[in-house]
This record gives sequence, C-alpha cells and structure tokens, in this order.
Amino acid sequence: MTRIDETAAGVYVISVTPFHDNGALDLPSAVRLTDFYLSRGAAGLTILGMMGEAPKLTAAESLQLTKAMIQSAGKTPIVVGVSGPGLAAMAELAAQVMDAGAGGVMVAPTPGLRTDDAILAYFHEVANALGDTPFVLQDFPQATGVQIAPSVILRIVREIPSCVMLKHEDWPGLNKISAIRAAEGRRISILVGNGGIFLPEELRRGADGAMTGFAYPEMMIDVAAAHARGERERAADLFDAYLPLARYELQPGPGLAVRKHILHSRGAIASPAQRRPAAKLTAADLADIAWLVRRQERRLAELG
Repeated sequence: MTRIDETAAGVYVISVTPFHDNGALDLPSAVRLTDFYLSRGAAGLTILGMMGEAPKLTAAESLQLTKAMIQSAGKTPIVVGVSGPGLAAMAELAAQVMDAGAGGVMVAPTPGLRTDDAILAYFHEVANALGDTPFVLQDFPQATGVQIAPSVILRIVREIPSCVMLKHEDWPGLNKISAIRAAEGRRISILVGNGGIFLPEELRRGADGAMTGFAYPEMMIDVAAAHARGERERAADLFDAYLPLARYELQPGPGLAVRKHILHSRGAIASPAQRRPAAKLTAADLADIAWLVRRQERRLAELG
C-alpha cells in the first residue's frame, strides 16, 4: 500500500464509475479503466468523487469498486472519496478502504458550514474520526456552498498533520493558490480540479498537478510534465489543443455523459451508461463531440 503524503504530484485522475447498460456495476470495466488511466501516465487515481456517481452506489458496491481498482492499480496510490453527512459512516468507509489498500481519502466540508470557526472545527472532527489516515481537503465551493478562506486552509494544515493535500476547485481561485504558497509553514500538495481548464495558470501559481477528470487524461499529464521540464510554452500549446473539448465536457448536467461517451468510444469502458437519474446526450450533442474530437486531433498533429 502506498500512502499519499505532502509530496504528491502529477495527475491523480478522477475516475468515472462504469456501469452496464442495465445499471449494474461493471467491475471488469473498472479494471480496464484503471489500466487505461495508468497507461496514460497517471500518478494516482481518485474514485468515488462527485463525478464518480458515488451517491448512486450502495456501501457494498463502493467497497467492491475500491477493491477491484486497488488490485488493478498495484503500487499506484488510489484516493477514495468518503465525504458524507455523518462522521460515523465516513470513518467506517475510510477504515474499510484503507484496509483494502487505499492511499488516502478525500473529504469535502459538509454543506451548511458558514463561519471560519465552524469549518476548522469540522475538519478537526474529521481528523479525529479518521485517525492517522491521510486525507485530502476538497475545496469545491460551487458544489458544497462552503467558502474556505486561505487563512482557514493554512490553519487546518498547521493544526492537522493528517491533512496532506488540498484539492483546489475554487473558481476563480488562482490568488488562493498564490496566497497559500506564499505563506510560511508546512507545505502540502495542491492538486487542482475543474476539469483542468485553468491548469497552466494553476501550475504557474504553485500547484503540483491535477486531481480531476477528463476523457483525455493525457492532456493533463502531458501539460504537467512539460511544465515540470520548464517547457511552459509547450505546456500551453498542448493545453490549447484540448481546451474546447475540455470546456464542453465541463458543462453542468451533461458533462459526465460527455465524458463517459468519449471514454466508451476510446475503449476504456464497455458502456457509457450512468446510473439513473442521468443526463442523456442528443444527436446534436454527439455531433458537437465528434467535431471537437476531429478538431483536437488536427491541432495535436500540427503540434507534433
């Protein structure tokens, strides 16, 4: 088991959850999908996230999926989303996935936290419930409604050693990254979300990589690698080639359907099915996607 720590870097791809057409969990596709992500150069995977349809899974299915993907991933760390309204259920799932070999867990603040003190107290309770399990603080105010100021994040980092990573998804949030990196104290990993559509700028502000999903994970992986080599223009050019499709996939509502459709067309999963309730793509949507993919391929060929 490889546990995550403050040095985590690169791209931890947020994985979709594969289902059969009838809505049943597709574990063979989960294994295939793990291999697909790792073959593209993922440094780690994150499962049961907000784009992983975690609320649609039973507790037993969550554990089945986790075990299948951990076994397939080998030594590559897997982070498991365990956010929920109750600390008891969170602690139970976290213990189960860590026993199965997970590298850590991810926790978002529970909706309804309105003050800095309440946010700080909540994450102290989370840390007490999780014990020594390393965790990722998911900062995604668009989904949770909880605004976490840089000063609060820094206090959490200072007071809670088991918080080893920030998943940064605030938007706009570039100055938040800058403020955290400019502060003195324990340095933790910062991986960014939002489909990677601000990745070059976030890397220049001090992010260590990305923790998000995209049907072409090699975009984020290659951009981060070029940035690490000091090839910032190359990183930006690669990013530009993929941006129209990444933006299209980030749409609220149909975005996950777009991602699963493309992953299916790339052979990563057997079916693009989502578990109901689910968005459906129209013929016009499919035409848009095909056009964007062709445009992307042409631009990549021009880059060489």
